[in-house]
Amino acid sequence: MSEHRVIIVGIHRPGIGTTQLVRSDATLKKVLEALEGVGRLVTFNGACFDLPVIRGELGLDLRDRFDHVDLRCACARRGLKGGLKKIEALLGIQRDTEGVDGWAAMRLWEMYKLGDREALEILLRYNREDIENLPVIEKKLGPAPAWT
Repeated sequence: MSEHRVIIVGIHRPGIGTTQLVRSDATLKKVLEALEGVGRLVTFNGACFDLPVIRGELGLDLRDRFDHVDLRCACARRGLKGGLKKIEALLGIQRDTEGVDGWAAMRLWEMYKLGDREALEILLRYNREDIENLPVIEKKLGPAPAWT
């Protein structure tokens, strides 16, 4: 079993809004409710990280229920390699949470568990930027090349 745990499930629906389910609120029922009416999931490295972690912890295999586009793979096919923050920088996408990365996110979560509410607020902003930038990246990539 993976040592990774669900901390925040963030779901952004352009034109509708963003839902963030933190730890104990990220239940099977609430995740499915937040995804009601969605036909396609867009993630960055979700095939390797997010979706397996959700499947392992909630018993929910989102790939069985939704079409899935992993933008990490789509970027790599276009010669854009690296993590989400690097790809955003290459595409000219700015972030308010500049300097926060996955390691910092884990530290913020630990700080929150020790009682630091501001750490959770920063973590939620970081997650919000991650998920709200995905449609921006997808748009900047344009249609998939014919050879994919």
